[in-house]
Amino acid sequence: MTAINQDAPGRTALLMGNEAIARGAVEAGVSVCAGYPGNPSSEIIATLAQAGPDLGRHVEWSVNEKVALETAMAASFTGLRGLAVMKQNGLNVAADALMTLAMTGCRGGLVVVVCDDPGAISSNNEEDTRAFAKIGDLPLLEPAHIQEAKDITRWAFELSEKLALPVLVRSTTRVSHARGAVVLGELAQEPPQPWFDASAPFISVPPTAAHQALKDKLKRAGEIFEQSPFNYYQGPKNPELLVVTSGVDLLYTQEAALLLQAEERIGICKLGATWPLPEKFVLDCLRRSDRILFVEEVDAFLEDNVMALAARHGAALGPKEFLGRGSGALPRVGETNPDLAATALAKILGTEYSPRDPEYAAQAREAAALAPERQIGFCAGCPHRASYWSIKNALALDGRKGFVVGDIGCYSMGFGPSGFFQLKTLHAMGSGPGVAGAMGRLAALGLDQPALTVIGDSTFFHAALPALANASYNGGKLLTLILDNSATAMTGFQPHPGTGLTAMGKDAQVLDIEAVCRALGAHVEVADPFDLEDSCQALTRLLKRENGLHVLIMRRECALKRSKREGPSYKMSIDPERCLGQECGCNRLCTRIFKCPGLSWDKDAGRARIEETICIGCGVCTQICPGSAIIAEPAKEAA
Repeated sequence: MTAINQDAPGRTALLMGNEAIARGAVEAGVSVCAGYPGNPSSEIIATLAQAGPDLGRHVEWSVNEKVALETAMAASFTGLRGLAVMKQNGLNVAADALMTLAMTGCRGGLVVVVCDDPGAISSNNEEDTRAFAKIGDLPLLEPAHIQEAKDITRWAFELSEKLALPVLVRSTTRVSHARGAVVLGELAQEPPQPWFDASAPFISVPPTAAHQALKDKLKRAGEIFEQSPFNYYQGPKNPELLVVTSGVDLLYTQEAALLLQAEERIGICKLGATWPLPEKFVLDCLRRSDRILFVEEVDAFLEDNVMALAARHGAALGPKEFLGRGSGALPRVGETNPDLAATALAKILGTEYSPRDPEYAAQAREAAALAPERQIGFCAGCPHRASYWSIKNALALDGRKGFVVGDIGCYSMGFGPSGFFQLKTLHAMGSGPGVAGAMGRLAALGLDQPALTVIGDSTFFHAALPALANASYNGGKLLTLILDNSATAMTGFQPHPGTGLTAMGKDAQVLDIEAVCRALGAHVEVADPFDLEDSCQALTRLLKRENGLHVLIMRRECALKRSKREGPSYKMSIDPERCLGQECGCNRLCTRIFKCPGLSWDKDAGRARIEETICIGCGVCTQICPGSAIIAEPAKEAA
């Protein structure tokens, strides 16, 4: 039993922010939890899945975020409490269902937790979830620290049922992945018996009346937020500067004030119940100072909306100076941190502040210059490196200047040296086959370059199926490579419909990717990416085929999963007699181009070497060495 499902009110536990969110949902009596993995949100469903069997709850990894939301909706419609979890990109996928759900309302508490990724640490974009709250007229809550992550999540279910509306809870990377002490609350009683009342349908007809009802609910939310314990003011009665902030930026602001010894000069208007704005509370804060700084991530959401509120009450408030991301007082992109907050505060208050001692900064720069450059790349033994090697060679042999249309996953790193710079577009999940299929139809308009696309096995189920069906239906040519490594590897090896396991560890029917593709009318072949010659031949052959939907499944389990379970397949070594280094003529093909982390260049010896602490013994590099200097001995024999 873990702290997530332990009935120990008053006990203090050390939890990750995402674990605290999971605990809050459990304390609220959630019955159904669904999500799609994506950092920084993945641990919420993973944590609930571990606790689910003991609690008698249903927890699932859905095939995408829209289906996850619809799974939680189903629970709510029957009177149970439902939770949907995703990262910021995932809310784009779920938005269609969410916007109509706002109009119809819900019954049981329904909470949508979205974890934003300021600075795009593990994403291909920065995006601010809060805009969806305004677009959809939905209540929005933002925890500032780990205790609030639990408490706000628990309260969100109660708020949802009061308003008969889904409630958005926005976390960010530094809340989701930090750890802190959390005082546990009581666990909820047994959930009610689910029952769908067919006499009260969830249909927004007529739409105008439903829209008016939604506006009325949002007004009621604003009234509730006026008394929310998650909104408060701290600081002197009339500070020199008022800081309006939310989320983890509260902690950054508090630390900045401490660093500047300016606690008596700064007032903080902290918003945890963020949208709709609690107008009376915010206006009361604005009356305290004529200079207001907004510290927030990612967009100037509070800045814009509070300024609009102030403009409506300008006659009573008088002139104000507003500063923030929109004004340039803080950077317009990227994460906030205590140094950025302190720098902005110091400039406004006329105080000196240096993020670090100049001498220390100089020493840090000198030390950094000594560190070897480390480029982003695939893990040692990753089958995707081998797949891109074959793609590169097949396109060169084809000779028509073909290119790779990308998608989101581990294989996204194909845009850089680890993928030999083969990936030329990178957008949303499923965009690869969507764009590449359209490129194939452009042949009728004169495009004579072949376009192929790469997707992962989890992406296949998430978003690729409509694009493949579209290509089959609308003609042209689409060559899709499904890089099947048997997991949602980039986000933590979560299962999907092709793995035969559920989130709660139960056996499940395996959906056969080959059979599904053939049902869509595709010509399907399977290759082992570690067999470079066979993979290249298969690609070359498929590039020459006529119009139609063609699928090559590059199947090899993720190296991290397999090596952890089975250990290395081969004991790798370098033959010093055959590796001639710079005199070989290969121009260090293995370490300069292939770039597996398990290979490095020994400057003193003038030859390649195996990094035994990194190499996982896949043996692929033996196929790329023109001098046969890399030796693979079966690991069992070597032992």
